[in-house]
Amino acid sequence: MDTSKRIPLIVLQTTFTQVLKKHGFDQEKAEICSRLFAMASLDGVASHGLNRFPAFLEQVARGKVNPNKAPIKEFSLPIMERWNGQLGAGMYNASLAMDRAIAMASNNGMGCVALNNTNHWMRAGNYGWQAAEAGCIGICFTNTIPNMPAWGGKEPKLGNNPLVIALPYRDKAVILDTAMTQYSYGKMAIYKKANKELPYDAGFDSEGKITKDPLQVIAEELALPIGLWKGAGLSMMLDLMASGLSDGQSTYEIGRQKEEYGISQFFLCLHPETLGIPKEKLDNKIGNALADLKSSKVFEGMEINYPGEQSFLRREENLKLGVPVDADIWESVKQMIE
Repeated sequence: MDTSKRIPLIVLQTTFTQVLKKHGFDQEKAEICSRLFAMASLDGVASHGLNRFPAFLEQVARGKVNPNKAPIKEFSLPIMERWNGQLGAGMYNASLAMDRAIAMASNNGMGCVALNNTNHWMRAGNYGWQAAEAGCIGICFTNTIPNMPAWGGKEPKLGNNPLVIALPYRDKAVILDTAMTQYSYGKMAIYKKANKELPYDAGFDSEGKITKDPLQVIAEELALPIGLWKGAGLSMMLDLMASGLSDGQSTYEIGRQKEEYGISQFFLCLHPETLGIPKEKLDNKIGNALADLKSSKVFEGMEINYPGEQSFLRREENLKLGVPVDADIWESVKQMIE
């Protein structure tokens, strides 16, 4: 049974803000977090938007996310800073970190921020859009609790450690937003709720067999690494870079807590124009590459999209028609205001 409905973006965002203020967030933090939650749902990533909002509030209630805390700077150079997130809201912390990387890149051509002791940033792609909208090339990644096996392993030792690479392109952006698992746990949760199998192999069951069943994968925390052993290796390297440069916790250390908080993240920005690359020249180069990509022959029933293309198209549609939401979850969030 389809329980989805559409609501205006502003209604979604202002509702989030009202709820967050009731849970101890000041106006600024509430508005920034609400916008990022709402943008995730707007772009079709409800698993890290509305659907994740109640779980986020549970983290706040249990003291794992502190609404009163903001990041503090621990180290600074003209092109690099290290910040302590103080277990504040992950979206707010990540937004601030990317803003700092953008500011350094605008002045010096590049800038990076390593962030320790922070929390889940929800939809990773939001920070790619943030960089691209400021005219920057952005790269950012995070570590997580162990939720993926090493290649050949039968227990979760690695994180799915999402990675974002974003390039500004005309009034849009080319944005890769990918976890190191074939499917994010948020996406698998949606299929689990709908009692459906995933379209492609998603992970391993308790006997080590490949399965599309999200219930078994989630239960065992044995999600399939992208590119098999290659994704497992990349996960490890991202974890070591994020934790090493931020002087924060690694996936191994986060795992000892038995719960995901106090994670490590990294944000890098390059400002092409400050580095001598005019916007028009970069736009033309990207446009020619995308045109060639889209001209490819395809197998029957398939189409080719560049990274971020579908998100932009969903955004345009949902701005006109309203943001699709799960009616049950939406009603439960609205009741939090009463």
